[in-house]
Amino acid sequence: MTKDWPLDLSEDAMRAMTDATMDRIGVFMSTLSEQALDRSAEADPQYLRSLKEPLPEVGGDFAQLLDTVFRDLAPLSLNPASPGFMGYVPGGGIFHAALADLISNTLNRYTGVAGVAPALNQLEANVVRWLCQIMGYPEQARGFLTSGGSLANWSGLVTARHARLGEDFSRGMIYTSDQVHHCVTKAARLAGFPSANVRVLPADGNYRLDPALVRDVIRSDRARGMQPAILVASAGTTNSGAVDPLPELAALAREENLWLHVDAAYGGFFRLTERGKQVLAGIELADSLVLDPHKTLFLPYGTGALLVRDGSALKAVHSSSADYMPAMQEDEDLMDFCELSPELTRPFRGLRIWLPFKMHGVGVFRRYLDEKLDLARWIEAQIRNIPQLELIAPATLSILAFAVRDEGQSLPARNSATRALMQRINDKQRVNLTGTLLRDVYVIRIAISAFRLHQERMDMLLEDLQEALAG
Repeated sequence: MTKDWPLDLSEDAMRAMTDATMDRIGVFMSTLSEQALDRSAEADPQYLRSLKEPLPEVGGDFAQLLDTVFRDLAPLSLNPASPGFMGYVPGGGIFHAALADLISNTLNRYTGVAGVAPALNQLEANVVRWLCQIMGYPEQARGFLTSGGSLANWSGLVTARHARLGEDFSRGMIYTSDQVHHCVTKAARLAGFPSANVRVLPADGNYRLDPALVRDVIRSDRARGMQPAILVASAGTTNSGAVDPLPELAALAREENLWLHVDAAYGGFFRLTERGKQVLAGIELADSLVLDPHKTLFLPYGTGALLVRDGSALKAVHSSSADYMPAMQEDEDLMDFCELSPELTRPFRGLRIWLPFKMHGVGVFRRYLDEKLDLARWIEAQIRNIPQLELIAPATLSILAFAVRDEGQSLPARNSATRALMQRINDKQRVNLTGTLLRDVYVIRIAISAFRLHQERMDMLLEDLQEALAG
């Protein structure tokens, strides 16, 4: 680093900065078990307004800036890195991926076109092929890594729209359940579908999409001149963890010439396990599917994926050209990601999956996921044995939901009691749970996906649950 050109750091300056950063990271990681699960309420509006600051004209001390982030700002939040975090699905972010991002961002190679960084592009293409292999997709499948399930679902619906409806999709219809993630209906709107063309159907008693109901609605829509086109299924819903009947829905989609899109953002990677493979049977028949490695592959936020069974359909809608672009390749073994996805400028995301897979092998991830399935079944059995509680949604994979038992009180009173129970559990700051509504019943969700979550923390959950019920 020179006085005149301070952005050009010397090797010594870079080492000093990374060492100082690692000191803070080391403390953060070594104290995770003792850290609070949720301090977000401490960042009240008055405090947040106090953080407003003008554009800095001159720089400050790096160590002080690190203290601001690690000591003052980051603690005032939910703590998804904690072993007690069961409130939402993302599980903390493995350190390997953070190192991969440091490498990727330092190298700063562009991988959107195969010819610009061909070897690193092939590395990311390998990652996409691995995901296809995990999901049972054929060789001609293609896909891309993106920021998460929201953008992956949007691109998947645009691909389906183009494949089934072409340029005029004004009469095109989409079918899904009322348990689908809200980003799917949002993606349909962003893809240009009027809200009236998105049929959100009531789920069955197990919170799954009913194929018979879908068939009836499809035929009714055809009779009134509409074009049934896309069927969206869930492989692990956010509310209850339910998995739609994928084989039956795939058969219905073939029968009615619909594109089957599966949102497997949470549940898809459980296919690595034998139990998950049974629950997710039929997912390999989907025309497209969404995965979130930042959920059940334990990667940092910002790692999603869209896979499409017929890669040519993905390219048909996303391909574009310009005189200033480098030449695209025609080799079947290479992937120009700018031809397969909405992004031209994009980060090199592949290394954050490639590095931990290559370091540990997929078997380690399978073992972690099997453990999460075991823990879900253990806590489910404990809840079934507590008379004051009712299991509302059993664990299909690693999410389950329960509520205070209905003892004849009004629904608002029951829901209030369940909310209060959850608050008493969370107040202990050893675990963090969240709630939702299932058919107007307020339920407490347990989402078991944090890679640092093991049996001892589940024991704490049971202790805190029993104390909350007693108190």
